[in-house]
Amino acid sequence: MNARYAIYYAPAADSLLWEAACRWLGRDPLRGVPRDRPRVPGYSLGRLEELTHSPALYGFHATLKAPFRLADGHTPESLREALRQFAAQRAPFTMPRLEVATLSGFLALCLVERCAALHALADDCVTLFDEFRRAPDADELARRRAPPLSPRQDALLQQYGYPYVLEAYRFHMTLTERLDARDAQVLQPWLAEYLSAGLRESAAVDAICLFVEDR
Repeated sequence: MNARYAIYYAPAADSLLWEAACRWLGRDPLRGVPRDRPRVPGYSLGRLEELTHSPALYGFHATLKAPFRLADGHTPESLREALRQFAAQRAPFTMPRLEVATLSGFLALCLVERCAALHALADDCVTLFDEFRRAPDADELARRRAPPLSPRQDALLQQYGYPYVLEAYRFHMTLTERLDARDAQVLQPWLAEYLSAGLRESAAVDAICLFVEDR
């Protein structure tokens, strides 16, 4: 079984933010269709594809539990049912405002202030669904360790298959690859303006999403 599963937050499919972000990334992962990208002065469509390759591949989202393969004894149906039961027991909440920010060299939507309810949701997704996760192989561990990790992050990687969880978690919705200073200087204000209508909407967290990578 080569499929991978991830538990994500994503805006409602009828929201302005979802619509604009899917256009920016050139793909709607819910409907499985490409989207026409907006025109950015000074950038060809090919260049924009290069600058958004990874976030476009994963679809517009914020990670709650990073991609994993299913452990033996679990099925896609059992994972979906567990997610349904988990979601039914959670109360919706509204997250703080989002802004376009630089994070480790890439542009992302980040919270302007910490949200305890969001961190609690992410912590529960990481820990309560870990029984569904197959342990990573040596190649995956090496890939996760490519960026320098602190001893605590490496311990989290070994325990949960991902280093940026629990106290190391930072909510973000990735918009670009890592950028050089010039691209960041141009694209950060452009994206802030392009996404402004969606960012003015109240961001309700009233659902979680199961994203699937078939192969």
